[in-house]
Amino acid sequence: MSSQTDFIPLQICVLTVSDSRTLDTDSSGDYLVASLTGAGHGIAERALLPDDRYAMRALVSKWIADPVVDGILVTGGTGFTGRDSTPEALLPLLDKEMPGFGELFRAVSVEEIGTSSLQSRAFAGLANATFVFALPGSTSACRTAWEKIVRHQLDARTKPCNLATIRPRLKEA
Repeated sequence: MSSQTDFIPLQICVLTVSDSRTLDTDSSGDYLVASLTGAGHGIAERALLPDDRYAMRALVSKWIADPVVDGILVTGGTGFTGRDSTPEALLPLLDKEMPGFGELFRAVSVEEIGTSSLQSRAFAGLANATFVFALPGSTSACRTAWEKIVRHQLDARTKPCNLATIRPRLKEA
């Protein structure tokens, strides 16, 4: 049995939502994959989809149903433009929302982008014991989310508590 101070590697999926990027030009997805693997986590799958709420919902539903997947990081589609539909696509899939993530992300972002942070509809939650984080599409926003929030919550060594250590208890009745 591992102690709470041991690192627990998680299997994470990374999805980029973009109408203009390809896997070859996806710097945000590249950053998240490199950060996750650099921290010791595994990449269960990586994908890039256009901003289509039904395609997004189908893929993320597949990942949520996979018992191997511990978490999903989605980058893109969280703004206010006509094509931004990540919240509309994925919020209905969540069993529980994590309002503190979006609130904290916007609060931390104020330091970097000022009041423009209010345009972010970043969110997180839980679906079938799988963590889902939806981040803005810019690489700098992904860096902010990873370095200041997500990295720490996916690390079992973060005190006083973190998401990695509660994962075994997420399906308790």
